[in-house]
Amino acid sequence: MTHVLQNAVFPLDRDPDLLPLYVDPETWSVIDEEPVRVSSRAQLGNILSRSTARIVAGRRVSFGTYFNAFPASYWQHWTSVRNVTLTVRTTGPATVLVYRSNGSGVRQRIETREVDGASESTFDLVLDQYSDGGFIWFDIVADEKNVIFEGAEWTTEQEPVREGKASIGITTFNKPDYCIWTLQNLADSPEVLDVVDRIFLIDQGDRRVDGQPEYSDVAERLGDTLQVITQPNLGGSGGFARAMSETLARPESDFVQLLDDDVRIEPESIRRSVVFGRYASVPTIVGAHMFDLLDRPKLHAWAEVVDDVPFMWRALYQEKLPHDFSVANLRQTPMLHQRLDADYNGWWMCLIPVSIIREIGLPLPAFIKWDDAEFCLRARSAGYPTVSMPGVALWHVSWVGKDDSIDWQAYFHARNRIVAGLLHSDVPGGGTLIRHSRRVDLKHLMMMQYYPVALRHQALRDVLSGPEHMRGNLATAMPRARATAKDFPETVVHRDSGVPMRSRRGRIVFRTARRNEFDSPTGLRLRLFTATTLFSHWFHKPKPENLRQPEVEFGKGDAHWWRLPIYDSALVNSADGSGKNVYTRDRRRFRSMLLDSIRLHRRLQRDWPSLAARYRSAGDELTSEAAWRSTFEAGTR
Repeated sequence: MTHVLQNAVFPLDRDPDLLPLYVDPETWSVIDEEPVRVSSRAQLGNILSRSTARIVAGRRVSFGTYFNAFPASYWQHWTSVRNVTLTVRTTGPATVLVYRSNGSGVRQRIETREVDGASESTFDLVLDQYSDGGFIWFDIVADEKNVIFEGAEWTTEQEPVREGKASIGITTFNKPDYCIWTLQNLADSPEVLDVVDRIFLIDQGDRRVDGQPEYSDVAERLGDTLQVITQPNLGGSGGFARAMSETLARPESDFVQLLDDDVRIEPESIRRSVVFGRYASVPTIVGAHMFDLLDRPKLHAWAEVVDDVPFMWRALYQEKLPHDFSVANLRQTPMLHQRLDADYNGWWMCLIPVSIIREIGLPLPAFIKWDDAEFCLRARSAGYPTVSMPGVALWHVSWVGKDDSIDWQAYFHARNRIVAGLLHSDVPGGGTLIRHSRRVDLKHLMMMQYYPVALRHQALRDVLSGPEHMRGNLATAMPRARATAKDFPETVVHRDSGVPMRSRRGRIVFRTARRNEFDSPTGLRLRLFTATTLFSHWFHKPKPENLRQPEVEFGKGDAHWWRLPIYDSALVNSADGSGKNVYTRDRRRFRSMLLDSIRLHRRLQRDWPSLAARYRSAGDELTSEAAWRSTFEAGTR
């Protein structure tokens, strides 16, 4: 029996920004080690359908692109599949060229074939030279006439290790329009529904998805496959835990495919992830990459890891993100040809085998932040890897234009990182986690950002109280954090031009990105700057006129922790550009919070060994299906 591993596809949307992710009808050269486009011939008019396209006479089109190159290295490393067949269908005189790359991105020709008329070209490929990286792809060159590309598949005769379907779990809070779009795309994709058992839509908001005018039509099309479940807002962890719990009761489901709500999907990616999960040699978490929904050629997240000593997440080669495929496509970016091994994958899209859930449990009751990373670290400890899979991706609202480190989410950033460290860090005392947490407090205090410090200190107190608090405040921690904002004037976003600001010699003071003597202090200069700034904030009494009106304005990208502290007040543009925040020095608050930070972190450091033992002992109960079921039932009363 022939099994389709990957289909060649074109974008769902007629969006020219998407073309570089699917097809590359351009010739490239390298000048001064940088890829340069010699000519651009990308035209939406040549995309005829989801699987067909026109190749204009005399032109060459490459399918060595993000969504259409075959990630040979991942298939060789994580599965036992060694023989793959590429089938390319064309109509008209053409040349089909098959290429491979290695882990350094070096291109090598595998085979060339000239075809004419209605042709089906097959290429037998062996996956035995891709241990450290590499893709396989094909190009098509049209001869004297236009050629119609009729489709292509990568297949194998090998049987999968497991054959069950996946249940999709979508968690949403007041984003019904995105969810309707996702459901419509799933309904339009029968090849995806072939591998789907159930679609669980966990609606935790008051703007219900099933209340939208488009819902009845898409619900009728999906039929019994779709099941909407409403519950109180338990965050991403609570929504995805519900989807996992419901999937455990489905004997036809071997996987649960988690999807965020504010996304646009590539349906083929869902099918690919399920197929890869079926063939993985051991049960494997299959994660998706994340593109920017508002700048769609830009890749914002690929393989992510948690560094042991600071116990902090990051992406591999983070300094190279985001990667813009409209500037440098897959063939022109050698780094992308490496096999990048992940510790975890974000739950914007992530396939999890049911067998792993049965063994290690459901997510922590964390509400948001770190629930995905902690789950994958727990799975890794049990011997189950996470693969961040190229060619499996969606578009998600990125963190550009956001700063959730200073809003109500600051509580969850701090609390959940520490809890995950207590559960999984093997470095004595959590490594540098506590020291880094202290530094985060100092930076916020020096920047006159007192609200996130208040939330971070509440997080520390909750952690110190023991693991029981996590389920106890699952439904209340977020409302409490948001309610705390009213005590901090800095959280008010001024959305008009009426914010008064002082001027000097009749002109407004606006600080731009020009360098000055305080820019990014390091070494001895950093220590001196921190000491003098803390001394100033402790003893200096702000001038009354600076408290009445901000004395300086900063753009968001220029409001660094080493610039704001020298002023008594500052007007700072919000991250999303919708308004401005006013930061004002508060000596009393600074003194109180600085002392609290010292005390709390000192206590956390002293109690780390005993706290780690308590949290690890409580881990099974915190993540058990029975405990989560009790939480769900309590929310329906």
